[in-house]
Amino acid sequence: MNNLSFYQATEDNIPELLDLTLRAYAPIRDLGIHFAAATANEELVRKNINENICFYMMDGDKIVATASVRMPWGNHHGPYEVPHIWWVAVDPEYKNNGYASKLLDYVEKDFLTEVLHCPSVSLGTAKEHPWLANMYLRRGYQVVGETDLGKGHTTVYFEKLLLGKNYKQR
Repeated sequence: MNNLSFYQATEDNIPELLDLTLRAYAPIRDLGIHFAAATANEELVRKNINENICFYMMDGDKIVATASVRMPWGNHHGPYEVPHIWWVAVDPEYKNNGYASKLLDYVEKDFLTEVLHCPSVSLGTAKEHPWLANMYLRRGYQVVGETDLGKGHTTVYFEKLLLGKNYKQR
């Protein structure tokens, strides 16, 4: 993990990002959780890249992780009027090496805080997932709501304050 670099994805990255995503989300499919990324295809990856801000992280010359940000003004925005992180995936060959944390640090600090000056960011995960909620809580996110989106699980929404304010204080 000495040679990490971060990029915004383009359509040239579709094959690698699709392969990484499907392998990373295999455990999600096994749990029966219906995240869109878990059954992604080339067209969905293309749509994600073109409609959201899709980042990927490389270790040397290998893509090891990806995460996307849905913007509040986009067609597929998050539930609140702040950017919404989704489609976080780490290559299973590189899991448990801190890559998700490194990529989320980049998205939260270098992009959302330093570039966009966002007061907060949201994300969601399945309440039924055995460890994701705890990971987000450890990263400083707080539960702000939950809903049933009709996908067979309850979605729990989290928010992380980036600049000391949140959308509820407006």
